[in-house]
Amino acid sequence: MADILSTIPLSALRTFDAAARLKSFTAAANELGVTQAAVSWQIKALEQRLGHALFRRMPREVTLTLAGERLARATAEAMRLLRGAIADLTEDADGVLSITTAESLATQWLAPRLGAFQLAHPRLAVRLDTGSRVADLGREGFDVSIRSGSGEWPGLESLYLFPSNVTPLCTPEVRQQLGGLSRAADLIEAPLIGSNRVWAEWFAAAGVSERPASAAGRLIADLQVLEVASAVAGRGVALGSPVLFATEIAQGRLVRPFDITVEQTAGFWLAYPAERRRVRKIAAFRDWVIAAVGERPVADVSTSA
Repeated sequence: MADILSTIPLSALRTFDAAARLKSFTAAANELGVTQAAVSWQIKALEQRLGHALFRRMPREVTLTLAGERLARATAEAMRLLRGAIADLTEDADGVLSITTAESLATQWLAPRLGAFQLAHPRLAVRLDTGSRVADLGREGFDVSIRSGSGEWPGLESLYLFPSNVTPLCTPEVRQQLGGLSRAADLIEAPLIGSNRVWAEWFAAAGVSERPASAAGRLIADLQVLEVASAVAGRGVALGSPVLFATEIAQGRLVRPFDITVEQTAGFWLAYPAERRRVRKIAAFRDWVIAAVGERPVADVSTSA
């Protein structure tokens, strides 16, 4: 029997994969750099060859049929494996390791330590991407990611690094101005920096039923590093990670009045495509990160009172 794949161009399957994933012929055309008409023609030809409708065409969108859903699962896995295999075959030992992570983690934890990794691997350049969105490692050309979350992402192998929790941080001078902050309830009248929601979670964890009034003009930033920078400047008390700001705590620039923390996610993880776990540059970075986590400045990172 002839191989059915010999009659179906790879370009048709790649087009179907994009359209199924994006749920739009127009978006698939933009991603592939072709016209919407070309995508529509490829999909129609594939449907005719298979004898099944793969999409339901609606006025403003397309949805997968049962046959389309079955094929979409297979093509997504096939494309992922192809990307990984091609990346491995074309890997250059003197190439580039592409890392994506959040800006606060990059600034406070990763960037200060990357010099040691580059000294150990002088022929390997590092490209560091920061942003709030979760990048698609396979499709966007990244080798590894350090991200917060559950640690469960389809197609990725994840290694737990450290907790994603926060606790009140301030300068020694601010602590003294606030009477020493011997009780969690003492923070009710303090100038608090950051989200009301996260502060409410912390007060609940501390067993404080009374809540502070929202302070007009208080800084609420998208990045934790900006809020803690305001605390370092003596503007108040911010919620920050005792891991990411362990150096400032160890140096005495910040103090941690209470051991109580609240978790933001299940932790920070190193993630990479499972099928690329043996790629040399990924394996080298994985081994280095694990060692670096063990060498971080000592600061209590307990997750409960």
